[in-house]
Amino acid sequence: MAQFEDIMTDVVEFRRDLHREPELSGEEYNTSKKIQQKLDEYGIRYKTGFAETGVLGIIEGAKPGKTVGLRADIDALPIHEKADEDFKSEVDGKMHACGHDAHTAMLLGTARNLQARKDEIEGTVLLIFQPAEENSPTGGSQQMMDDGVFDEIEPDVLVAQHVWPGLPVGQFGVISGPMMGNSDRFKITINGSGGHASMPHDTVDAIVAANQVINSVQTIVSRNANPFDPAVITFGKIEGGYRYNVIADEVTLEGTIRTQSNDMKDKVKRRFHEVVNGVTESMGATADIEYLDGYPATINSPKWAERVRETVVNQYGEEAAPPVTPSLGGEDFGRFLLNYPGVYYWLGTSIGEGQKPLHDPNFRLNEDGLSYGVNMMTRVAIDVLNDLKEA
Repeated sequence: MAQFEDIMTDVVEFRRDLHREPELSGEEYNTSKKIQQKLDEYGIRYKTGFAETGVLGIIEGAKPGKTVGLRADIDALPIHEKADEDFKSEVDGKMHACGHDAHTAMLLGTARNLQARKDEIEGTVLLIFQPAEENSPTGGSQQMMDDGVFDEIEPDVLVAQHVWPGLPVGQFGVISGPMMGNSDRFKITINGSGGHASMPHDTVDAIVAANQVINSVQTIVSRNANPFDPAVITFGKIEGGYRYNVIADEVTLEGTIRTQSNDMKDKVKRRFHEVVNGVTESMGATADIEYLDGYPATINSPKWAERVRETVVNQYGEEAAPPVTPSLGGEDFGRFLLNYPGVYYWLGTSIGEGQKPLHDPNFRLNEDGLSYGVNMMTRVAIDVLNDLKEA
């Protein structure tokens, strides 16, 4: 039987290898090949061809039973890494800034651990290596399902974990109900009429109109949203203008809207269109709005959230499962949970002082947390199958 120390050595080495050679959403061909090579090495059957680069590993236990699916995302982000790591990205403008390299490595470590413990498994474990998680609003989970990832074996429960810089190593975040938020995107093109900077009366200044739109849209959250039903509107990009003495005729604004409930999502979306169109019209400009409905909220099934929490407490004690509040970060796993019951939880990986958030070019994670992740996912898979057997 594989020793846990050997498994973890392999996990860390594999994670660092992926970190050096990150691949963006839809480009994860080498990553997929490396995953397949590891599954071959471990003697685990697998299938490919889901969302182009997705892989499904299959571990059948010694005894019949139900099926649990474990998911890891495998793609990187278009970010130039600034973190000072010996194994930092060797690909300019690409970085594993969200920990998907660690997720992939931990799922492989979990697979090796479970394969060595097949005699304890009553049922089947699916290993879901999902591409394009960062490619909102398209994502990779729906494409995997459309491509038949579960046609041969359908999961009874799905489980995913995500490294979390806000929690110290040895702690886990799991709650029942909403865990991550609805994640929508928008692009607004504001059209006015340009001219000379000295003659604004002959123009419709698209930059001034854009400024009014940005300020007015923020009142949707402060004045239309129930403070107890979370919502966030962020403008992340603004582009327009030619030079210092030219009044711009066009400005583009891009951003995201995050909500927890579907009712709030619908309300904010409606008000967003009303405010943008109303403000631009009042200034003599026009607005072309491209609104992209993104990932749905990730809603944990109460039964399986409690199962994970019990497993955490049984393994590491009550202090390892502190109270946490949901995040409005988007997560493609939410689409899986629209179709199957399951749970998504956070794994503490904080480096302590100097910790940067997910998606930051200086993001780093504490590799000491990876052993907790492998052990927990292994134990959760076995516990879920046992609970399904007894149901």
